[in-house]
Amino acid sequence: MTKITFIVHELLTWQAILDIILIAVALFFLYRTLVRLGTWKILLGILAAFAVFSVASVLNLEGITWIFQNVSQVAAIALIVIFQPELRKLLEKVVTLQKRKSAGDSGQIETVAQSLWQLAKQHRGAIIVYPGREPVQEKLSGGHLLAAEPSVPLIVSIFDPNSPGHDGAMIIEGNRLTSFGVRLPMSQTSRLPEEYGTRHHAAMGLAEQTDALVLVVSEERGVVSAFRDGTMRPLGSAAEVAAAIVDHTQRTGSLAVEQLGLLERRTAIPVVASLVVATIFWTTLASVNREVVVKSLSVPLEYIPPAEGFQLIGERPEEVRVQLAGPKSEIDNFASSQPTVEVDLSGMVEGKQTILITRDQLQLPERLSILDVKPAQIVVNLAEMIKKTVPIIPQLLGSLPQGLKLKQVKVIPNELAILMPPPKKGDKPPTVSTTPVYLNSVAEESRILCKIIAPPTIQPAVKPWQDVEVIIEVSENGK
Repeated sequence: MTKITFIVHELLTWQAILDIILIAVALFFLYRTLVRLGTWKILLGILAAFAVFSVASVLNLEGITWIFQNVSQVAAIALIVIFQPELRKLLEKVVTLQKRKSAGDSGQIETVAQSLWQLAKQHRGAIIVYPGREPVQEKLSGGHLLAAEPSVPLIVSIFDPNSPGHDGAMIIEGNRLTSFGVRLPMSQTSRLPEEYGTRHHAAMGLAEQTDALVLVVSEERGVVSAFRDGTMRPLGSAAEVAAAIVDHTQRTGSLAVEQLGLLERRTAIPVVASLVVATIFWTTLASVNREVVVKSLSVPLEYIPPAEGFQLIGERPEEVRVQLAGPKSEIDNFASSQPTVEVDLSGMVEGKQTILITRDQLQLPERLSILDVKPAQIVVNLAEMIKKTVPIIPQLLGSLPQGLKLKQVKVIPNELAILMPPPKKGDKPPTVSTTPVYLNSVAEESRILCKIIAPPTIQPAVKPWQDVEVIIEVSENGK
């Protein structure tokens, strides 16, 4: 109840309502496209997966939620690849809502209907295509151009078995017969039984991919069928053929809302379902992303160098542990931005300084709050430094094996630039040495790579400390 109250009273704004409506329209477009193309079962699977995610989010099932959040991006890319034809179809439908001219007057429609009915009585096959709003040219191939008024003799003669284009389709656009002998795309679904021939599968293919009306005459059965929106409907008379053409021309010549079918009673259930799914999706997303949560983050410290002549010495923390509270989506975004705590040393003076960790150093978004910081403050030590060059002393331990004597020891490089506090009266000159070199393991001339050892008050002029090479030359006793 807390989540529902939060959503209703604080999140249900006009932006949210507009968001839900746009999501519902997109879902309705997707539903109509997938149903016509025969892939609606995949859509049901996606909706079922989404329902599981919604329930998991409401019940705070972290395992299921984690799986969905980490797999969703890969799944989205896979769906784009799988549904590439459907998505293209959906975009084409969105941008082709313009009004078309009527496909013909009543006399021409009657002529086409009588021609098809006459061909059905003679058991001659035929296909006639009335394009809708969506372009069909890229779906078609072959054919011959034609610019003629529809007439019964012309249509019957084109579909005569002896005509070179009788196996193809005739296209009617506006008031004209524009082409014949055109090849249509074959259906990629199993909606039609196998006993139907090539004409019917080609008509179904175009009806699945566009909003065209395709009229088919079966030469085996002597029946006229209408294909539209991926469905086939037999027509029982010339009057029914004419009515199908009139209905198509009225729907494709009407406003976009009529074309979408929102005013038709048979689309009421998909429209309501789209609104319900969009509402559930939005409320689930809003409740998950805007729910106030508490989360701990490890944030690295980033030190801005001190003014020239000063150096940070001694140990210093490398990170802090911050506990934040705020909307889940904003905490996740903040964590993914790789935040750092800036420690500005540029304006500090010599000596130890105590620095409090605040939200300004974190550059924390306004809607996030700091509950706890460990450590809440850090101590840094700045010292005035001068540059000096000092020799590197090799640190030799033990003695050479019996019979050998030390001939020469070289260090490359033999001196090093350092930063050190200004010397006080009576202080010994600073020195740096190598890590230990054990002579008892040296039996011949050797080159050993060593690191630098220096007092904590001494820093390298060029960080980090560089490695040095110690060359040990030996000879036999008596030589």
